[in-house]
Amino acid sequence: MANTFFNDDPVDGSPDAPDLLGHQRYAHHAVGLLQEVRGQSESGVLALIGPWGSGKSSVLQMVLRNLRQGPADGVSWSVAELNPWLYPDLDTLTMALFSEIRGALPKDDQWSETRKKIGNFGQAISPLGKVGGLLGLDPSEAIKALSERISGDTSPSAAKATASEALRKAGRPVLVVMDDLDRLTPQELLLVFKLVRLVGNLPNVYYLISFDEQTLLDVLRRSDLVGDSQHRASEFLEKIIQVRLDLPAFRERDASALVDQSLSTLLESHQLALTEPEERRLATAYFQYLQDRLRTPRAIKRYFGQAAASLHALAGDVDLVDFLLVTFLRTSEPGVYRLLNRHRAELTGTSFDPAARRERQSGEHTQRWRERLEKAGVAPDHMEGVLGLLAMLFPPLGQALGGGGDASGTARRRGIGSNDYFDRYVAFGIPDDDLSEAALTTGLDQLTAGAPGPEAAELLLRLDNDTQRIGRRIRQRMDAGTPVPSTALLLELAARYGSLTAQTEGLLGADVSARFLAQDLFRSLPSDGRAEVLQRMAATPQGAMLASRVLYDATEPSNSKPAFAQEDDAWVQEARTGLVARLRQHLATPGSRPAAHLSDSDVDLIWNWRHIDHATARAWIRQRLDDGTWQLLPLLTKIVRPPRTPWGAVDADTLANLDALIDRAEVYTVLDQAQTSPDPDQSRLLEGLRHARDRDRAEATQQPDSGSAEVTNTQDT
Repeated sequence: MANTFFNDDPVDGSPDAPDLLGHQRYAHHAVGLLQEVRGQSESGVLALIGPWGSGKSSVLQMVLRNLRQGPADGVSWSVAELNPWLYPDLDTLTMALFSEIRGALPKDDQWSETRKKIGNFGQAISPLGKVGGLLGLDPSEAIKALSERISGDTSPSAAKATASEALRKAGRPVLVVMDDLDRLTPQELLLVFKLVRLVGNLPNVYYLISFDEQTLLDVLRRSDLVGDSQHRASEFLEKIIQVRLDLPAFRERDASALVDQSLSTLLESHQLALTEPEERRLATAYFQYLQDRLRTPRAIKRYFGQAAASLHALAGDVDLVDFLLVTFLRTSEPGVYRLLNRHRAELTGTSFDPAARRERQSGEHTQRWRERLEKAGVAPDHMEGVLGLLAMLFPPLGQALGGGGDASGTARRRGIGSNDYFDRYVAFGIPDDDLSEAALTTGLDQLTAGAPGPEAAELLLRLDNDTQRIGRRIRQRMDAGTPVPSTALLLELAARYGSLTAQTEGLLGADVSARFLAQDLFRSLPSDGRAEVLQRMAATPQGAMLASRVLYDATEPSNSKPAFAQEDDAWVQEARTGLVARLRQHLATPGSRPAAHLSDSDVDLIWNWRHIDHATARAWIRQRLDDGTWQLLPLLTKIVRPPRTPWGAVDADTLANLDALIDRAEVYTVLDQAQTSPDPDQSRLLEGLRHARDRDRAEATQQPDSGSAEVTNTQDT
């Protein structure tokens, strides 16, 4: 089976082309029926009827093979195959018929006279030009043939009588097989029927034709002879055919068996296996949506052939069930397949279009997709099935249909409904900007072993320029219980923090994504190694920023879960002491220069110091203010976020966070020392502080017993 996915040739039941669908039994039945027809009629037309892809051509080949293998009931048959597609008109088709009949007869001398008379009949009813072209006569031979035709009794009727008598005396039946008549044009089809019933009606010559009945009737209805009448087309066909051989229906049981066999072959050839959840998902999709579409051997074979053609480049990198469903859409509904990329953001839930969200909330989403599918060429009978398949693949559409949809589960199984993996299904491989699962595994293993190779280098490149996606993929492995080199990854993140090149994804920047990943990696470390890892991460100023944020996040509860660690945990105290030492080290030089020279990175370090140990940070700043190294107004201009508008107050949360470093009253003293400044940033800050002081005074008047402002932790530069 593995070698026949891409071979659409009919099988004949031989060892090289075995009968896998049980058609041989019906072929024997057809041969027996031929014998019965021969016993009752000198000539006849039998029709093998079945839908496209049901195996008609294979049955024909089995019939021919059975007849060629030996006498049937003591009678030897000659067989001829005629392809009407090759001949443009009745004349050449007629000559081809008699040429095939002559060629089918035995070649020994006793048959030479019969072959000659059949050839004479063919010449008698065809123009000399066509005969010459078909038989290769030169002009002199054509002139000679013309003179012989005029001088002798070679009229078509006389020639037919002579040929008929010869065939009758020979006593050897000839079967002429013509396949795929439903693919002819109306004119070509009428020519074939004229040939079979009138010209070719000869003793011991039988015809076995095959077609899809409904398609052939549709062709006849387009002819002038029949007109657009189903009844007249059926009556005309009844006049041509003496015996119908309706191919047995491809039963649901047969289809399921062939699908199972094809799937097993596909999986074995790629050394894959379905898990139990995958088997359940595929069974649901098959019985609800695919079964009615995979009704013929050809449809099943074509479907799995397409799957086999693409799976090799994707095995292990995509969800196998999603791959099979997408392959079905690509094979059977190409218009729908083209829609996937066009509406990718909507299907994967990454669209920020407010109109699309309102549409989902109002229930119009499903109707919109029905309209799209109709425009994409989906037949009405297939509409709900295609929509159901899309809902299985894409959680937002599944939710709109009321069937639910698990976006995180889709990502875990690397489904097409996840934006991280979507491209793999439409690129037929791993895109250049992606990292295969095997490469990711190898890269992580290399980092674990401390022996980086090309895969680890590629992984670290993706960590830099595709931070959000690679972070999600690493977390998925952690969620699945797969060990990852947490320490090595934390050190690599620290080395790159602040200089990551990945583009912002929605509202999620690369540094924020790196921070989230670092939190998860850090929590997987044993407690006795956490302080040391943070100390190593903080070897650089940027690494110190990430390390201090990781420590802060570990001890602060979030909206969804409690704090990971407590302030009095031994490792927390050790880590805090080590990080404060690192921060002092990184700020030693900036702290010895005027505050106006502080860089943005220096300011970030100061704020991060405030988050992990505001007391030591406050003392460090106090020392520089007291010894005159820093002046208060230039310092505030650097570390306080200015108001958004010239007339606005400094943000209350910023001032609340600043309280942990400098007393609020001291901050407001700059207003007494300077009303304005030639420096535009200082001038804007002074105005913002003035508004903030007025706001504080107004609040104090309204709530005289409210106490001092509460220190918050929302400042995040």
